[in-house]
Amino acid sequence: MPLNYLFSNPVGFVQELLIILPALLIALTFHEYAHGKVADLLGDDTPYNQGRLTLNPLPHLDGVGFIMFALAGFGWAKPVRVNPVNFNRNISMKRGMMLVALAGPAMNLLLAFIGMILLRIVSPYALTDWGVIAVDLINPLILYNVILAVFNLLPVPPLDGSKILAGLIPDSGGRLIYTLERYGFVILLVLVFTGIAGDIFRPIANGILGIMYTIIF
Repeated sequence: MPLNYLFSNPVGFVQELLIILPALLIALTFHEYAHGKVADLLGDDTPYNQGRLTLNPLPHLDGVGFIMFALAGFGWAKPVRVNPVNFNRNISMKRGMMLVALAGPAMNLLLAFIGMILLRIVSPYALTDWGVIAVDLINPLILYNVILAVFNLLPVPPLDGSKILAGLIPDSGGRLIYTLERYGFVILLVLVFTGIAGDIFRPIANGILGIMYTIIF
């Protein structure tokens, strides 16, 4: 949501913010919960000990990151800490970290798919008062979840895609990716504010939305 809209139409800005906030809270909360839950299933109790195995949004939100998300469309949640040393011995730390990273985007795509089903259910009533409200709430739920999934799949540290890639390539390449993580936020900012990140993930997100729409409708 462009910041200049806040100054040109503050009432409209607040109205739009109230519509997108539920979708944003759901997308971020379920994304981080999925990371923690998979880590827990693999034997790491770190997310549980930090109170992250909950669907209460508050433990998952980073104040600055959430405000940035709501106002500028780019932000972050509080990362779920994972200790791969605690994983069950029947899975390698490398594979475990890959599965934990994959869980967040997978959850977002599942929520988007469910949202598309809900949209199909309410679409015949879209011209009624309650139908308009339902569509206005469901559309951002679908959009934010697809965007969050695809964006996080970019193979740039510290995004989930970098950990997934590290789990697929030889150990030497994986170590290089984790080494670059200290510079990842700077790299990410450059990609976002130059528009490169958007040029990469926007067509993919549109393609996924198109596929979901074709399947459901």
